[in-house]
Amino acid sequence: MILGIMQPYFFPYLGHFDLINCTDKWVVFDTAQYIRHGWVNRNRILHPTRGWQYIIVPLRKHSRGTAIKDVEIVDGQDWRRRIVGQLQHYRKKAPYFKETIAFVQDCLEYESDSISRLDAHILVKTCARLNMRFDYTFFSGMNLGLPSTLGPGEWALYVAEAMGAAEYVNPLGGAELFDRHEFAKRDVALTFRSLPLYEYECKGYEFIPNLSIVDVLMWNRPEAIKAYLDLWRN
Repeated sequence: MILGIMQPYFFPYLGHFDLINCTDKWVVFDTAQYIRHGWVNRNRILHPTRGWQYIIVPLRKHSRGTAIKDVEIVDGQDWRRRIVGQLQHYRKKAPYFKETIAFVQDCLEYESDSISRLDAHILVKTCARLNMRFDYTFFSGMNLGLPSTLGPGEWALYVAEAMGAAEYVNPLGGAELFDRHEFAKRDVALTFRSLPLYEYECKGYEFIPNLSIVDVLMWNRPEAIKAYLDLWRN
């Protein structure tokens, strides 16, 4: 079994789905501490005139050190309408605007005050749209406490071993945190992935890499996106 473990992110970039596409089981690591200015409740789309802009889910105030699973979304529908409004500039230029805006609205109709649950719901919906298998669980529901002595790169090995995984995959950007020898000693293969840039035409805009999957879907058919991910799967 190939395992992937990541914090829940809001409409993440394509590399996140590359990892999912390569795994048999996915753990939503929702017990990690929420970090401000990360990707848990925001992501990037094109700006109507230049560069990019954030789409953001507003959160209730919470104490420092709060786990992601305990972070709540602010009540009300305004933020949903604001995000949909921020996407309207794609209407005249993006070939898949109609389908993608309907997809985003469907994702945001999910009723929960939990940002981690909303993010996981979006992953489910996106994987379904890409015709991608997604077998996931929340770490908080596994009853698998992490020993306090574990270092930053050790928790993934601990979880992989507990779940009987033969391989663990992680983004290349975090490679320095992991001890390859320790993984090998415990018979868990360690793989780092870096998806080659998926560049596509954005008529009337400058292409900006690694924007939200929402931007990718605006300009590309889901079948083409999945084919690209499959091309680099092995």
